[in-house]
Amino acid sequence: MRDRAPGRRRRSWAIGGAVALLGAVAIAAWIVVTPMGAVDMSGAAMADAKRLERDLRAIVALGPRDHLHPENLAQVAELVARELTAAGGAVERQPFTVDGRPYQNVIARFGPEAGPRVVIGAHYDTCGPLPGADDNASGVAGVLELARALGRRPPTGRVDLVAWPNEEPPYFRTAQMGSAVHARALRDANIDVRAMISVEMIGDFSDEEGSQKYPSSLLKLFYPTKGNFIAIISGFGRLHGGGLVRPVKRAMRGASSLPVRSLSGPRFLPGIDFSDHRSFWDAGYPALMVTDTAFYRNERYHTPDDTPERLDYARMAQVVDGLEAAARALASGR
Repeated sequence: MRDRAPGRRRRSWAIGGAVALLGAVAIAAWIVVTPMGAVDMSGAAMADAKRLERDLRAIVALGPRDHLHPENLAQVAELVARELTAAGGAVERQPFTVDGRPYQNVIARFGPEAGPRVVIGAHYDTCGPLPGADDNASGVAGVLELARALGRRPPTGRVDLVAWPNEEPPYFRTAQMGSAVHARALRDANIDVRAMISVEMIGDFSDEEGSQKYPSSLLKLFYPTKGNFIAIISGFGRLHGGGLVRPVKRAMRGASSLPVRSLSGPRFLPGIDFSDHRSFWDAGYPALMVTDTAFYRNERYHTPDDTPERLDYARMAQVVDGLEAAARALASGR
């Protein structure tokens, strides 16, 4: 997720207050109408918390992953490609150049080659020369563990797992984001993308009262004050992921005991489009984000203290179990 200067943060909170009523109504509606339910996970292995931690630490150990260290980003891409291949994915690279520096998306196919695609991915860069354990080595580690599950039991429809660079400043909200390059290529090739999920920070959880913050206190009327849940974030309408919330939430809730909350709101609501799903919206594809809510919970966000020992790998594993259930449900057209 992108960084925001204090002035921008104050403005965002002001915007959050201005649209709080609209957001609250939208949230209330989704809480009421989004059903709980179960998804058939028979035969599926549970995600491995120790392996998640191993992968995350290996990514962080490669050093700064900001845009000024493309050599380190290349090492992360190699690690990701190696693990996706070992998991049974058909891996391809999508190289591109920004400001004279080389970058690459790493894409792995699981399931049949033909048919509509489900795209699930995470950005592997950081905001500045920071460790970026939660933001977003956690998302990348989650995608790698998801790959192992899909490799053991391939989905009935095509699922592409992806790692992108350049989500963070200075390329955030630009055509140079790795996800923007990927989404444009899919659109230009007239590829049918059934759904896209951005895996954005999935490792920070807390059972302490007051650990969960919101852009407006009114949101506490509908959401817990403990940061012990995973969130599904979408915009309004089919092309902003609204139509994906029901099946994804149903699948994730049926896969583990981890609480799952959803928010569907206008694109200008702070946080709604703060990750790679925005690139797929801009390309005309339905997309949403799965997140621990970033700076609304993680006080170490975009600081040197966002380190591996701060994260909850057991609950990260539950998120991955939920993502697996969602991937299978979406790939089958449910």
